[in-house]
Amino acid sequence: MSVAKEAAAAAPETTSRVDLLLVAAMVEPNSRVLDVGCGDGALLRLLADEKGVDARGIELSQRGVNYCVAHGLSVIQGDADTDLAEYPDDSFDYVILSQTLQATRRPRVVIEHMLRIGRRAIVSFPNFGHWRIRAQVAFGGHMPVTRQLPTPWYETPNIHFCTIQDFIDLAQAIGARIEHGVALDQFGKPLAYRGRWIWNLLGEQGVFLLTRKN
Repeated sequence: MSVAKEAAAAAPETTSRVDLLLVAAMVEPNSRVLDVGCGDGALLRLLADEKGVDARGIELSQRGVNYCVAHGLSVIQGDADTDLAEYPDDSFDYVILSQTLQATRRPRVVIEHMLRIGRRAIVSFPNFGHWRIRAQVAFGGHMPVTRQLPTPWYETPNIHFCTIQDFIDLAQAIGARIEHGVALDQFGKPLAYRGRWIWNLLGEQGVFLLTRKN
């Protein structure tokens, strides 16, 4: 069964973060996992419950850390842009960055550290190349607001938007191999058609599993 089909089969009717299910489907059971920018720990709990992983997290907000710790999760406060450099090489099997890439100050450096400290890196992000975003900029003349990017430009924590094509180009630039990739439509379902330009135009989110080439 493919990763996308496995995630779809596991998804309940009310799941709003299908990308988390896709990420979880990419992780092998009993792995060592670091979730960077883990938020409320939803992915950590899913991985611990469904995959029996050794799940650790790093989260910038103290509120998020407190929530995770109160619910029995191993999470520390930290900044992806600065604190990943402190982790030794090959500390984890997977390092995950879910819907956080666009909020980092140095996306390339963050992903390079992820691939240094983990055998694999999983990244999910909103696709700024989606046709609705293009239409809002081209015809509305303003920065887009969508379900994936709901905050107006003057309040958003996002500082580095990218498209699916941009991310693929970045992976190539840092010498990473894309082991698996999925683009999700507006309903959170994997697109049936493959191809960079189709994903870039119709995908609202991208989910990619990266490995080191060497």
